[in-house]
Amino acid sequence: MRRLLQARLSGGGRDDGGGWYDGRMEIVERTDSLIVLTESAAAKIRGLMADEPDGESSVLRVAVQGGGCSGFEYALGFDSRVQEGDHELSTQGVTVVVDPFSAPYLRGAEIDYLETIQESGFKISNPNATSACGCGHSFQVAEGDAPEDAANGCGSGCSH
Repeated sequence: MRRLLQARLSGGGRDDGGGWYDGRMEIVERTDSLIVLTESAAAKIRGLMADEPDGESSVLRVAVQGGGCSGFEYALGFDSRVQEGDHELSTQGVTVVVDPFSAPYLRGAEIDYLETIQESGFKISNPNATSACGCGHSFQVAEGDAPEDAANGCGSGCSH
């Protein structure tokens, strides 16, 4: 996460390149992170990793693969190591890796973990998705970005 400080000129100041500064500042917080984990998701992932045999789950691998009823499917799983070419980040105490193919489709995505009366599980909010299937596990990106070999139907009985 990167913080930017931005100074603004006051109405009474002059803007001739040197400008007057009245002491007011605006703090703008921007996230340039590939993927963001909520605290709830990170806590669940850390708990699941602790239950895995030693050495088998040192990183969370997040990927996108062709398939599902909307063109792409999300894949979450544990891996023992970072692979060559992976994008690696650490967030909320979890090391997350994303392969180079998946990275453009996941940039800016947020992974949350929900436990409500209606649903339980990981939920991915992806700003790159233009539409999603009713099952919530597959999504579509802007026209021309979907793989040509995407299968119809996600296998969960949905017909979207």
